[in-house]
Amino acid sequence: MTRLFGIETEYGITRDDLEQVDPVVESMELVRAHLTASFERRWDYAGEDPHEDARGFRVPGLAQDKEEDEFAKLDAHRPFSFHEMKSDLVLPNGARFYNDHTHPEYSTPECRTLKDLLAQDRAGERIAQRAAHRRNKNLGGSHVQLYKNNTDFHGHSYGCHDNYLVSRSIPFPQLVTGLIPFLVSRQVIAGAGKVGIEAQESGFVPGAYQLSQRADFMETDLSVDTMHNRPILNTRDEPHADPKKYRRLHLIIGDANMCEYATALKLGTTQLVLELIGCGMAPPLELDQPVSAVKQISRDADLKATVRMKDGRHLSGLEIQEQYCEAAQRSLSGKDPETDWVLRNWGETLRLLSQERQLLIGKLDWVTKQWLLETFIREERIGWDDPWLASLDLEYHNVNPERGLYLGLEAEGKAWRLTTEADVEQALFAGPGDTRGGLRGLCVRRFPDQIRGMQWERIQFSGGFRPKTLEMGDLFDPTEVSACSKIFERAASPAEALAAWNTRKDLSL
Repeated sequence: MTRLFGIETEYGITRDDLEQVDPVVESMELVRAHLTASFERRWDYAGEDPHEDARGFRVPGLAQDKEEDEFAKLDAHRPFSFHEMKSDLVLPNGARFYNDHTHPEYSTPECRTLKDLLAQDRAGERIAQRAAHRRNKNLGGSHVQLYKNNTDFHGHSYGCHDNYLVSRSIPFPQLVTGLIPFLVSRQVIAGAGKVGIEAQESGFVPGAYQLSQRADFMETDLSVDTMHNRPILNTRDEPHADPKKYRRLHLIIGDANMCEYATALKLGTTQLVLELIGCGMAPPLELDQPVSAVKQISRDADLKATVRMKDGRHLSGLEIQEQYCEAAQRSLSGKDPETDWVLRNWGETLRLLSQERQLLIGKLDWVTKQWLLETFIREERIGWDDPWLASLDLEYHNVNPERGLYLGLEAEGKAWRLTTEADVEQALFAGPGDTRGGLRGLCVRRFPDQIRGMQWERIQFSGGFRPKTLEMGDLFDPTEVSACSKIFERAASPAEALAAWNTRKDLSL
């Protein structure tokens, strides 16, 4: 299975100096603060169709369509067009940074390794930080605050979506069966931690501490929707690749992590489980009620809660993860160094969660946040229902290094890192050299004035009588990516590069 993955992060945004915040305007202004020149539309939305369902049908309408219509009515008074409001930027590293109506969103370029992914994810934090700094400079104060988390802002729950390239040859029902128990229990290693319960039926309830921010908002097992009726496994069939060969698995159940270790395990373990499913070696597990199980596991920070399986057994989230980990160790051990790193640290993390949890401070977000809050509770002699804790919960995720609690721990050397500052700075200016994401960024750097439109899988260049297009729907082999990149690096124009690339492809047939 070709390894290719990426993360989309929706940043919560607010302003300290306003009682009423318009997140649409604030998000647009923040994205535009990243620009050093006027906005030019480059992203092409024509290839995006969220109505195709991976279960083999097309839905006539989504619950979110109605909300989008309402947004359009509310935005009718604004003095800018839809595309001006989106301010959709394709960056020199191949990432996408834009206003997703009520929040800024950063989508990493496609990555092949966990280290590249972490560097690109952290680059997104820096881009958001620097845009906020420029915006605040224009406002004359430190007013705009950005948060890499998934709690409620202005009536909207924000998300962090992880995406994977998957072979179309794997039947979708097989993916569902193999993935759902894993995704329901993945929060024991990848949860970001949360103060209180935000139940849909009762609003925010203070007092409890849970593993995941997203668990409260899961409403069904499977759905093509993402904004309403949120599913454990999203069925949107939008591959951004050759649809005959590939799927894109688009997961909306995950939390936005601050800890690099948690992010690496979240993506790394999910990739290995996909490989297990592909070779028919996933453990035979099936939950009786997955939506209830997500919440049960999240709301027990002692990891003792068990959930019912269809065969009558009751397993904890930790036990479910252990079964997946053991299956992966049997089938995938020795495949490559990154696989072995994930397997080793996955197993060790599960052991520490049951025996020496304090050793995971600075590695897992929910453990780190719980430790910070418990320390504060002891020092201030307050209870878990004190509203002070909800405020600290939020500040854990602040991307302002002067205010963010996690970034403060990191600055003190108390958080595990795989990346260096040099890695992150490099990721700001270039994408991975072995993926089409890096190639997309190269084209932005070399030919910014000659790009007519961009999608994940193609780039259209202007000039001449016809649009000239670089098709990347099947451009995943790292050797081919490298060859194409070298051609575009050396060419004097997109036309010259495309001619050379097409000739190379013709000769290889």
